[in-house]
Amino acid sequence: MHVKGSEGPAATGASAPEETAAVDTEPPGEPAPRRTKAEQRTATTAALIAAARELFAERGYAAVGTEEIVQRAGVTRGALYHHFKGGKEDLFRAVLVQVSADTTRAVVNAASKAKDPWEELLIGADAFLDASLKPEVQRIMLVDGPAVLGWDVWRAADGDYALGMLEAAIKNAMDAGRMVEQPPRALAHVLIGALDEAAMVVARADDPAQAREEMGQTVHRLLEGLRGPTT
Repeated sequence: MHVKGSEGPAATGASAPEETAAVDTEPPGEPAPRRTKAEQRTATTAALIAAARELFAERGYAAVGTEEIVQRAGVTRGALYHHFKGGKEDLFRAVLVQVSADTTRAVVNAASKAKDPWEELLIGADAFLDASLKPEVQRIMLVDGPAVLGWDVWRAADGDYALGMLEAAIKNAMDAGRMVEQPPRALAHVLIGALDEAAMVVARADDPAQAREEMGQTVHRLLEGLRGPTT
């Protein structure tokens, strides 16, 4: 089932046919319903992203080959290049976007338990730094992300949604009188840069737990300088 040989479809001189992830066998007499092409595309893409996410988290981008990814996903190498024209790098970008979105959702869920907009910012910052302790986030988002994609592409893939959420949280805090008034977008850029850098320090530290404690204290002091009246 698996295509052998060159790393890309160019070796054959023709585009490889689309393949899909393996489908569980149905009991005799109950044939599996045929998938539409859209469903096949979705299933194949999901299988490739899931397999790549596991492997990239386990060993890092450089140590994982496309043959290993497609074997774990249960598809051909041609399927990988059909859905991700740039091959492993494009697939990595899709994995990064997924991990980043999952992390942002976890931060938003944690911050939603806050009692006021100021506390929401503190809890959200802590939740993001806590996420930087997870091996998957460390390897994919904070170590390999900027190294593989370059800084600008990494920021666009990793930070656009998070930047919007942080800007909204800052504006809510300002509207409630809990932060000093200033341009929310500009402040969001500064704070997300500080949080990303703090998370990278944690990810690369010899003692991540100690680094997390130090970065958390530093971020809290930074935010305290932006706090509005407390009465």
